[in-house]
Amino acid sequence: MDTPVLVLFAVGLVLLGFEVIVPGAVLGVIGGLFLLGGVIVAFVQHGSPGGLLALAVAVVAVIALLYFEFRILPRTRIGKRMFLKAEIAGTSQPALALDADVKGKVALAVTALSPTGLVEVEGRRYEARCDTGFAEIGAHLRVVRVESFQLVVMAELPV
Repeated sequence: MDTPVLVLFAVGLVLLGFEVIVPGAVLGVIGGLFLLGGVIVAFVQHGSPGGLLALAVAVVAVIALLYFEFRILPRTRIGKRMFLKAEIAGTSQPALALDADVKGKVALAVTALSPTGLVEVEGRRYEARCDTGFAEIGAHLRVVRVESFQLVVMAELPV
């Protein structure tokens, strides 16, 4: 292999390596295109034997790079600072309720419902819509049904 092929391979592998640090697939795609360009140049300049050799080298180099990035690098001191260790247990959305689980239960308004907001049923928060129009924070409501991923609640009558 000659200089243009080696330069294209080197740039492609460096860009693929940076893909771990700067996620988003842009550097990975550009790096892959550089590697593909190196293989094409090898085919044009050296024919089938040179092109196939370049293709084999590119595949082995990418496999070696991926092995290094995901097996070896996370165990190094630098890698331990780069990669996340903790998992986030929560979710960005409130839990979905099943009709049978919450229907007829008492809900506490966590936010004002005008007509939608958050309610708490048995310690879990849900998105809710108030059929009676408006409910203040702290109001006791009755869950009527589950509709379109929200609880439908009504103001409880005072006893």
